[in-house]
This record gives sequence, C-alpha cells and structure tokens, in this order.
Amino acid sequence: MTARFSLLPLTAAITIGLATLGSTAQAATEWDMPTPYGDMTFHTINIREFADEVRNATDGELDITVHANGSLIGHAEIKNAVRRGIVPIGELIMSRLANENAIFEVDSVPYLASSYADAQTLWEASREVIAEELAEQQLRLLFAVPWPPQGIYTNQAIESGDDLKNLSMRAYNTASERIAQLVGAVPTQVEVPDIPTAFSTGRVDAMITSPATGADTKAWDYLSHFNHAQLWLPKNMVIVSEKAFSRLDEATRQAVLDAAAEAETRGWEMSRQETDEALAVLKENGIEVSEPTPELAELLQEVGETMTEEWAGRAGDQGAAILEAYQAARD
Repeated sequence: MTARFSLLPLTAAITIGLATLGSTAQAATEWDMPTPYGDMTFHTINIREFADEVRNATDGELDITVHANGSLIGHAEIKNAVRRGIVPIGELIMSRLANENAIFEVDSVPYLASSYADAQTLWEASREVIAEELAEQQLRLLFAVPWPPQGIYTNQAIESGDDLKNLSMRAYNTASERIAQLVGAVPTQVEVPDIPTAFSTGRVDAMITSPATGADTKAWDYLSHFNHAQLWLPKNMVIVSEKAFSRLDEATRQAVLDAAAEAETRGWEMSRQETDEALAVLKENGIEVSEPTPELAELLQEVGETMTEEWAGRAGDQGAAILEAYQAARD
C-alpha cells in the first residue's frame, strides 16, 4: 500500500506536467504572412529577420511564417486579405492603395523626394496621416521600407521623350501608369514575378522600377539599358489586423512593435546598400547604366511638376497637411 500511495502523486505530477506542456503548445499563436516578392529580395530577407526576432523575443509564442513571391496570396489581394482576417499580417507596396486614397502614393510622385534623405523626411511627414487612414479600416501600420530610387529599363538608349513614345511600359501603380501616359508610352500592368516573361514575349518594352528589381529578375536576360533617373523611392509597408494584434498579450504586442521598429531601421539601410550593389550587378552583367540627358531630365522634371499638382488635388486636406509638414522639415 505504501508503494502504491507513493506512486499516485508521481503519476499525477506527470499527468499535470504533460497537460501543461500541451496547453503551452496550444497557446502558441501562428501567423501566416504573405509577401509579393521573392526570397532573394532584400525586403523579404528583412521581413524574415523580423519574423525571427518576434519568434525569439516571445520564446516561440508568436510564430510568423513568411510566404514569399505571392505564393499564398497575390499582391493585389494582400491588403484586403489582412482586413478580412484571412491572414493576420502582410506586406504590400503602399502605392497600390492609391485608388482608395491618394495619400498612399505620396512616395511615388516623381521628384517630390528622390533621395534617401528626402524620402526619410517625407515618410516622417506622412506616416501619422497614413497610419490614421489604415486605423479606420482596423489595420495597424507596423513599418515601411523604401525600394531603391526608380529608373527606366529599356532595350535601347533613352535620350529624349521621343525615345519613350509608344513603348509598352510596365506599370505597377497609378503613378507609374500616369508617368507612362505623360511621356507617351502605353502602361501595362505586370507583377514582378512576370517581368521576364512579359519582356521576352513582347508584352512590354520598358519598365520603371528599381535597380534591385532588375538585379533580382536578371534583367540582362531580357533587356540592355537602365537609366538611373532616380524618380522616386516607393515604399513597401507591413500591416497587421488590429483584431489579430489585440488578441496578443501585452508583452507579445510590445515584442512585435520593437521588432517592427528594428526592421524599419535595418530595412532603410539595406535599401541604401542594395542601390549600390544592384547597380554594380547590372553593370557586371552587361546592362548599360546611364544618367538622364539634359533633355530627358527636363521632360521628367516637367512630368514631376504636373504629377505633384495632380496628386495635391486628389489628396485634399490630408495631402496638404503632408506637404506642409514635409516642406517645414526641409526648410
């Protein structure tokens, strides 16, 4: 009897311990995170580091699985998928939401902010307005990271506006569509994974995008020239469902916010490095990299002025507040 009674507490302890382990495993939260870009894109690399930092900071209690290259949800659907609760978190290029509100394309107005310093100032001037707009849709802005400055890829040297006329130009947002129209090209919607095929089949003849995208998609396989026009620095942003975020305990929420702040700082530096490295890769693989001629620069500046006026008209009071804060910060 003595032996039997001595085993009962041990058995109970084992049972309780197993139950505790089971409940701990069940308590861990798993998030799927779609992103439109490939595994080698610096944005994706940065986001995977963000996910790792969250996992480590929470001892695995929040486990974010990154699904790259549009493999889980297509780019066009990511924002609505987060809003509807299909996934709790996702990444998209901010300017894709321009049709909802023009403030989302403030970073895609040609020559409004074409350097990293100006882009950072513009982001600081616009972040609160953009976050408030997302909050009205129960979405929380976590962080945003810019692409390298946008340039023009073609299969021929571009020296003036005449060289762009009637070319089929890849577009990925309303700004790239509008600039194509203003220079006399034909805008054609093409997502990043489809760029090589679009060029090889003749669907597009030109595109405005970053040195990074050209390097990632091996642009030298399907075109020959890159004009480093430095038109604008569009940003990708990471958003999370406020409902999903609020379900986390306070410590986990803070871990996400801390990791997001670190990812933004790291991402901006990665973008700067990516610009130099991607330009070098393009040159090493035979792409002819050039700067705009005075004639082309004059045309692009005129396009920028037109698009700035158009954007300010669409963005209304919110846009005016952003521009005022931006100009004040630059003075």
